[in-house]
Amino acid sequence: MDVSFYNPAHFRVDDPGLLARAVNEIVFGTLISTGAEGLAISHAPFLLDRAAGPLGTLYAHLARANPHHESLDGADVLVLFQGPHHYVPPAWYASKRATGRVVPTWNYVVVHARGVARTFDDPERLDARVRLLTDHMEARRVAPWRVDDAPADHIEQLCGHIAGVDVEITALEGKFKLGQNRRPEDRASLAEALAQEAPSLHAALEQLYPLR
Repeated sequence: MDVSFYNPAHFRVDDPGLLARAVNEIVFGTLISTGAEGLAISHAPFLLDRAAGPLGTLYAHLARANPHHESLDGADVLVLFQGPHHYVPPAWYASKRATGRVVPTWNYVVVHARGVARTFDDPERLDARVRLLTDHMEARRVAPWRVDDAPADHIEQLCGHIAGVDVEITALEGKFKLGQNRRPEDRASLAEALAQEAPSLHAALEQLYPLR
């Protein structure tokens, strides 16, 4: 799938470790493919396994009721992950007070993964993937829920209503637009303002890419 993506060098991120961490923090992605009827789009959680293939493989599943899965096997696809993002008012920049030569902008983190999709319906493989995603999402909870907490026949029934999707990545690119092109004093004042006005967002960004 040919994709045009405006990504200036000062915002571009190619570090595979950082991108993998971003994907597995964001989890929720937008799956896009093209076919005879045009674009097909689905939204689903994905996990990136860096050990599966040269650039890793994304694991996901879609509802069988979703016709998208029927045209995915062997298709070139794009998966978009949108991470933390926020409006940046001019008041957050130290240079506003010095020169006034600032305007509002929007800062954000995105990761684009291109690859080839494969679908499967093997019950044991589907069960393993559901457990993998569940364990990942429940890991930070004080009392994690496990798949085995539900009746086995219920899990088996639900797995019969999903189709597994693997996306072997052929290209992985990130754009972290976080003020890297600003002066050091502006980056510092941006980080301080964000920590005061949106502390949870600031913390999420700091885990991925320190703002200062």
